[in-house]
Amino acid sequence: QVQLVESGGGLVQPGGSLRLSCAASGFTVSRHPMSWYRQAPGKERELVAAITSAGRTITNLDSVKGRFTISRDTAKNTVYLQMNSLKFEDTAVYYCNGADYDVGYWGQGTQVTVSS
Repeated sequence: QVQLVESGGGLVQPGGSLRLSCAASGFTVSRHPMSWYRQAPGKERELVAAITSAGRTITNLDSVKGRFTISRDTAKNTVYLQMNSLKFEDTAVYYCNGADYDVGYWGQGTQVTVSS
């Protein structure tokens, strides 16, 4: 059974940092494309960043380039999203996704709130 469990969200002031974690079980993160998505209230879910099985990283959102970094730890079977210089507009629920051909697995999401 595949499980993706996100953690690391919380309340942070503008300019602060958070590191989100996505711990996988029943699913080897180094063998599949892994992604972080986010969904703000009233908006559609959007792709933030991805890492391929080969380890290539892709940042999809221009608004987070230079601030967010996706990475993985194969020993821990965990994917991370390092978020720096956080802004109000980064407030959202962040979801981890793992792709296995045409099947996508989702975590439950972790809330990130940027507020002063």
